[in-house]
Amino acid sequence: MTALSSTIARLNKAFGRPAAAVALVLALAACGSSGGAAANSITELDYYTDQQGSAAWQQVLDTCSKQTGVTIQRQTVPTDQMLPKILQGASSRSLPNLVFTDNPTVQQIASTGALTPLSNYGISTDGYFDSIVKAGTYQGKVYGLAPGVNGLALLYNKDLLAEAGVEPPRTWDELKAAAARLTKGQRYGLAFSAIPSEEGTWQFLPFFWSNGADLSTVDSDKAVRALEFVSGLVTSGSASKSVLNWNQNDVADQFVAGNAAMMINGSWNLARLDGEKSLHYGVMPIPTPAAGGSPTVALGGEIGVIPATGQATQQSAAKVLSCLLSPEVMQSWDAGHAYVPSKTDVAEKFGQQHPNMQPFVTEVATARSRSAELGEKYPKVSQALATAVQAAITGSQSPQQALSQAQRQAGGS
Repeated sequence: MTALSSTIARLNKAFGRPAAAVALVLALAACGSSGGAAANSITELDYYTDQQGSAAWQQVLDTCSKQTGVTIQRQTVPTDQMLPKILQGASSRSLPNLVFTDNPTVQQIASTGALTPLSNYGISTDGYFDSIVKAGTYQGKVYGLAPGVNGLALLYNKDLLAEAGVEPPRTWDELKAAAARLTKGQRYGLAFSAIPSEEGTWQFLPFFWSNGADLSTVDSDKAVRALEFVSGLVTSGSASKSVLNWNQNDVADQFVAGNAAMMINGSWNLARLDGEKSLHYGVMPIPTPAAGGSPTVALGGEIGVIPATGQATQQSAAKVLSCLLSPEVMQSWDAGHAYVPSKTDVAEKFGQQHPNMQPFVTEVATARSRSAELGEKYPKVSQALATAVQAAITGSQSPQQALSQAQRQAGGS
């Protein structure tokens, strides 16, 4: 109170109007200052609700709480409830102080004006994979960074491939031949997810992008060729029609049960597969259209963003985010959840320490942010693509017809 009284006295002298001085001081107090004291406690929101992921995340939050002296009040919601909750909070300006959201939603959230640029807190993007920086960028400003990312690869049953005399496939032709040869009785050669949502699009994009297709024109010849290849795996009988209903957890279930010799799935499954002592599996980058190519997978994982909630809480949230992005904590989280570290030098060492993660590390170098091309328009295009994949696999439309309709739905010509 002494400091406040002194400030008012100085302003009284300067302005000659006590009421104006008091009003100015109150306004300054309400707005806060970037140099002010940080808050002792913040709220944090994420969607790590599975047992393994939740435990790994809680461990790193506890580490950063101890290191920063900031109490972290964690909130979790199911994945499908995350974006609606964030958009509602953005509208009412009632977001938590630190949010970890699926990377393709960052631009949509940033477009509401609810987020603050990381440059406000001196958080640098140096040393990060370019695709990860792009994923957190909106209109030239970086609003978020990830301590780790994930992606898709081809996982295969070593015993079943050896029994059939099949080498792990590297090209589309090899994948088609291997899947056909490995299909026997109730077992399919390949399993993947093609559900009519972002999950289905996410699994199709590595084939779409690796063939040179572009999200701005989803009905190009290259896009049609990619959909012909993926849908053909089902219509030929090498993959089950149930891919239309399987999410990625269901796909992993089929693989573990021996009902699929290979699967397209993510790095987060490795801990589960390691727990199956009788299962001997290998990991390969997703096959490409031609030999020697590098797959372009969709970048997965969550990005930490700092909403505009007041200077004190923003400063504390920045301290916690900086801790989560530190190399030591980054490695701890990524090892616990089978993610790839977001910094190139950390990822290189990580791949050497965890051989089964190396294919995922390799793919990050050429991975692409799903929203980098289209920003907040991506969700509409994604849904149109997912619908097209379903139509082609069911045979209700040809790949060309399905993608032409997708282009119209996405707002194209």
